[in-house]
Amino acid sequence: MEIFGGFMVMMSIISLFLAVVWLIMPFVVFAIKGKQDRTLEVLESIEGRLAALETALQQAKPVKPEEDETGQATQGGSPAETSDGSNI
Repeated sequence: MEIFGGFMVMMSIISLFLAVVWLIMPFVVFAIKGKQDRTLEVLESIEGRLAALETALQQAKPVKPEEDETGQATQGGSPAETSDGSNI
């Protein structure tokens, strides 16, 4: 009989644990679903912005870099100039 009593105690502990899980699970599932829906909306907006950026880049004309006397391409100014346009 002690084996049966120990088995019943073990089953009651397991059933209590499963009841708690059963009560908490819907809140966990709905919270994850809401976050997933929000992530999908953000992803769609990012995809739209990326498509607009790709379209703008395809329509833009390519710009050839300027060449100095040595034939090397420059970035639009002498190498001795700083970013604010003043000479070093």
